[in-house]
Amino acid sequence: MLTAGRMTVRGSPVRKMREPGAEVRAGKRCGINAEGKEAQEEAALQETGNIMEYDTVALDEEQGAVVIIDQTLLPGRMERICLRTAEEIWNAIYLLKVRGAPAIGVTAALGIYLLAKGIRTEDFEVFYKEFVTYKEYLDSARPTAVNLSWALKRMERVVLEKGREQGQPVEEIRQALRQEALEIREEDIRVCHQIGEYGLTLVQPGDGILTHCNAGSLATVRYGTATAPIYLGQERGYRFHVFADETRPLLQGARLTAFELSKAGVDVTLICDNMSGSVMAKGMVQAVFVGCDRVAANGDTANKIGTSVVAMVAKYYRVPVYVCAPTSTIDLDTPNGASIRIEERPAAEVTDMWYREPMAPEGVKVYNPAFDVTDHELIAGIVTEYGIARAPFGESLGQIMEKAERATYNGIRK
Repeated sequence: MLTAGRMTVRGSPVRKMREPGAEVRAGKRCGINAEGKEAQEEAALQETGNIMEYDTVALDEEQGAVVIIDQTLLPGRMERICLRTAEEIWNAIYLLKVRGAPAIGVTAALGIYLLAKGIRTEDFEVFYKEFVTYKEYLDSARPTAVNLSWALKRMERVVLEKGREQGQPVEEIRQALRQEALEIREEDIRVCHQIGEYGLTLVQPGDGILTHCNAGSLATVRYGTATAPIYLGQERGYRFHVFADETRPLLQGARLTAFELSKAGVDVTLICDNMSGSVMAKGMVQAVFVGCDRVAANGDTANKIGTSVVAMVAKYYRVPVYVCAPTSTIDLDTPNGASIRIEERPAAEVTDMWYREPMAPEGVKVYNPAFDVTDHELIAGIVTEYGIARAPFGESLGQIMEKAERATYNGIRK
């Protein structure tokens, strides 16, 4: 019987599911045959570090694991870890070993398939009860990224359709879950590529592009969202000049975006968060591309903390801000940004992490929201796989979602 437990990470409580007395884990390095293909890939990954050659999230059924690139080790070390248990999946998401709304959603889908595969019963109601327990547990890992709940709800829908509505046996439900999880993964690759195509129409060869946090390949299975136009432009000789905000306090821009873009051969310059106004004032930036964890019905968006400041500065300097968001992040049930629940992270991420010694006085109060809301009036366009939504967003987002629903109905997308 799985029970709820607690652990502490840098002073913050982290929920987990465990057998009583079990050791807390957030995944470990995958078992690799030193003479096999995996060993060759691991060696190449360490040597080249080119993220574009490897998927951020994958399924390894032979090892019974979700395989991810551990992003907490970057850029110093490239390592893939295996997630096999609910506890490992939850902690990997919470501890940011896997991050970025699309990548989190794919991890959750693959993970709950493996967990469902391990439910030892052929009784549907017993199976479904345990499935829901896993679903609700994983869904609690990070509240702001809508892709997490979106993917888990999509997997639950498969269970209900196949089991309760169609009366199929549990084993066939397991196979249907596998198919759906893999489709979510492949869909993410297609969606990001299409976002890149639409985003590329918004810029010109040689443009300067500023991005915040990491909405790159590491935040998805491949290509990224905000970086998809950059990668496609790189392939086609656009020669963009990219400015990557370091993105305090977790430095995703410095550790991840600058790392993956430079390894892919993109001309990238790292800047501190408070330097965006300086490069815009000098005319070095023609567009801002950022990702998004949730889009509200009115066009407000929640993204990594500091995005709203970039957008306000860009508005002053008349630089367009484009939010790159798959339709899976659009939440029409959330009316506006004020309704989005914002995750708060441990204080130690501000005061201790990345430093040899604490960089703030002991006991000082710390406010550490993981995200902020960018008002829709600051956004020039929301780039999706079905086109670019523009103001008034209440209308254009609805039209985009209608296109997505028609595509699903016609079998274009699962």
